[in-house]
Amino acid sequence: MENYTSDSSDSESSNRIIDLAYLLRKPEEVERILDEYLQSDAKKRLEVEKMVLHHNELNFIPSNLCRFANMKFLDLSNNGLTTLPDVFEHCQLTNLLLKNNLLTNESLPKEFSECPSLKELNLGGNSIDEFPEQIFSFPNLRYLYLGGNGMNNISKDIWKLKQLQVLSLGGNNITEVPPSMGQLKHLHMLVLCENQIEILPSNITNLHNLKSLLLHKNRLRTLPPEIIALKNLSELSLRENPLVVQFVSDITHQPASLLELSARIIKLYNVEVRPHEIPRTLSVYLNCAHRCVNPYCKGVYFNNRVEHIKFVDFCGKYRIPLLQYLCSSKCANGPMEEVPMRPLRSYLMKKVLLG
Repeated sequence: MENYTSDSSDSESSNRIIDLAYLLRKPEEVERILDEYLQSDAKKRLEVEKMVLHHNELNFIPSNLCRFANMKFLDLSNNGLTTLPDVFEHCQLTNLLLKNNLLTNESLPKEFSECPSLKELNLGGNSIDEFPEQIFSFPNLRYLYLGGNGMNNISKDIWKLKQLQVLSLGGNNITEVPPSMGQLKHLHMLVLCENQIEILPSNITNLHNLKSLLLHKNRLRTLPPEIIALKNLSELSLRENPLVVQFVSDITHQPASLLELSARIIKLYNVEVRPHEIPRTLSVYLNCAHRCVNPYCKGVYFNNRVEHIKFVDFCGKYRIPLLQYLCSSKCANGPMEEVPMRPLRSYLMKKVLLG
């Protein structure tokens, strides 16, 4: 029999792994190799804990895989799988890798056998266009990868996967993040990049263990201001969202009216105006002045203002955007940029990727 076990000096460890990766074998050939392995020593099948079958030509899973009852790790990535049987009926897997196959929602069984042992499931790079509800059969799942599927939604029942630490959903067509996402208290990494998301639920700020939040290439125009309360967040990716793309160069500022210009001068230079000297309507107008949000600008505005994405500094270096109002477009390129804003000492943002 050909030797496909791992090249390890430790023979006991070698017997636990069957490595058939990069052989471009068809299902029948792989099944034959596994049969030879089983027939050589019946006890070996109980020792095998890891099966590596990625980069072959498997359009279905060899039937004799189920005979390796103690298998914990199974990698079937980069094959041509079009169907997925309930492999958990026979194996107590901890890691199942199925990325870059041809699986669809219809390829999956209606339900999987409940598998408390499964910690990692990778279904990325398939054609699963709806969130697979069958995944809730794995209550102790910690790592879930569903990126690159063209998926349209995230199940509102995502909260059931309470042990999740990594959730990867990038490269889909997701437009909405359910509020229930905020209940994943153990989440360390959340990947939502390359979707169609326009807004995040405010309770995403309940993910206090979150370290990495990838949101680039979406349609976000604002973020929940409370996001600065995520003390452990060290990576925030925002590039290619409307809230950061050429936010300054795209500012348009319509000329102010003569009324507003006059009122600004009065406020700016503290010109004394007695109530009986001007009509009551003008007095009310003067009292409704708004200060520019730039703390280093003394300007005011009334009706005419610039909608602006303000960057709030963390440690004077990294920034997150929030919607603000300025008195003029010059204020965006002038005082606000020339004088660094005071760092927020309560929460430290170590890294924000803007490009």
